[in-house]
Amino acid sequence: MDFNEVMQHKNIDFSHTETSYFLLGLLSAFDNRFQAVADKMIGEISWKQFFAIICINLCKESPTIKELAGIMGSSHQNVKQILLKLEKKGFVDILTDEKDRRKQRVVLTKYCLEFCNANDEKSALAVNTMFEGISIEQLQITIHTIMQMEDNLKKL
Repeated sequence: MDFNEVMQHKNIDFSHTETSYFLLGLLSAFDNRFQAVADKMIGEISWKQFFAIICINLCKESPTIKELAGIMGSSHQNVKQILLKLEKKGFVDILTDEKDRRKQRVVLTKYCLEFCNANDEKSALAVNTMFEGISIEQLQITIHTIMQMEDNLKKL
């Protein structure tokens, strides 16, 4: 039974806790399905590797691995493994920071930038299709909700 079927079911009155668990399950299931579709679409690299590239692009300067792990919401070790695979495929360079030799900075390669440019149109089409029929107000409420959940998660 999918979400719409559950919500249309006449006799179901979710409590706040039940609705919260349902949302968490829905987010997890969506993440799994999205990752499978994205992995197939991207092809050459995995969604998690592509997400790392997106996060690197968000930074004004080349991030350290620790900074990137914070942005991605993942451990330093997991991000390092993702970056090593990207480095092996020619998408990133991991360089020693010039000011602090203990830090490593991540830089996108020319090959990576060319890959991103070549896939921009396909990526935009996929995102537009996925968010079709969803208003900006719905997106803003969803973003606000997830950010509040993220803040609350930090309290645990």
